[in-house]
Amino acid sequence: MEIRQITEGIAVAGQLSTADIPAVAAMGIRTLISNRPDSESGTVPHEEIEAAARSAGIAFHYLPVVSGSITPDNVADMAALLNRAEQPVLAYCRSGMRCANLLQLINPQH
Repeated sequence: MEIRQITEGIAVAGQLSTADIPAVAAMGIRTLISNRPDSESGTVPHEEIEAAARSAGIAFHYLPVVSGSITPDNVADMAALLNRAEQPVLAYCRSGMRCANLLQLINPQH
């Protein structure tokens, strides 16, 4: 699991597995966001990650974003979610780039 810090309270990663959740919890992550649609090839269904996260005391949100097709609604929905999410936050997708791009659209100065 490779994690890239975007801001002090927000990081991104590629696809997580349920086996990654104990390490995520040990890092102190309070909120996990999946930006990867379950329909993509190679995706671990978000319900599996959600169950493991919640068992570890981590809040989980599913906000799927189609790769290469970030919409204004995706940006607004992610911004609203981040405004109410407990930090630190870890967002994940296939490689982490979609999450990073989404965050860049929310906060262009980072």
